[in-house]
Amino acid sequence: MTLLEARSISKRFGGLQAVKDVSFSVAQGSIKAVIGPNGAGKTTLFNLLSGFIAPDSGEVLLRGMPVQDLPSHAIATRGLSRTFQHIRLFGGMSALENVMVGRHVRSRAGFMAGMLNLAWTRAEERDIRDRALDSMEFLGIGQLAHANASSLSYGQQRAVELARSLTSEPEILLLDEPAAGLNMRETADLAVLITKIRDRGITVLIVEHDMSLVMNISDEVVVLSYGEKIADNKPLAVQKDPQVVRVYLGEDEC
Repeated sequence: MTLLEARSISKRFGGLQAVKDVSFSVAQGSIKAVIGPNGAGKTTLFNLLSGFIAPDSGEVLLRGMPVQDLPSHAIATRGLSRTFQHIRLFGGMSALENVMVGRHVRSRAGFMAGMLNLAWTRAEERDIRDRALDSMEFLGIGQLAHANASSLSYGQQRAVELARSLTSEPEILLLDEPAAGLNMRETADLAVLITKIRDRGITVLIVEHDMSLVMNISDEVVVLSYGEKIADNKPLAVQKDPQVVRVYLGEDEC
């Protein structure tokens, strides 16, 4: 069953065609990767899928429903969550408090309700805290709950960011270069976490430069070059694709 689909989406920034007529689908329960050289349009594609920018043309469908005209928070409430290439934690807050922030798209209490300290808002706050702790325990970082976010290692901060995304109860999680800045051990740990997330029933779409990570955990791989899709297949087939090989060896004449 297709969970997320891009249909001929394009985006231009002035004279730069960042994404051109890209189509692909992500099957429910799978891990799919998007790869390509620097400047291939990968992060722009993620921004289009998650509603941070709107496409010039084409459609983005989530469970068969068009979402390309919705703002990012509205898409998040429909079950799509994402992380960013650069970690975005609040350094003055604990790891647990950072994870709790991810639940805001599912919460009902607004500013005034919080100020009035109503019984139902207190109950909701306890529920948010419990869910955040559950996400951290699931990823094996429960012991970091009360640590200041700025005191954590880079790999631990990545895990906290993943836990924060999970608290919104996504159906599909978009990960933008999650292995960036990680050492080999941290990258191996990350691979385990991503697989655990998929095994929990959450579909994963990942942009990543680390080819060993991509090829080890992905069910399918999309390859972009100069904003266009040049391959979309299983990892082994992509590795053997002559056009993909030319692009990564720097012999592409496009």
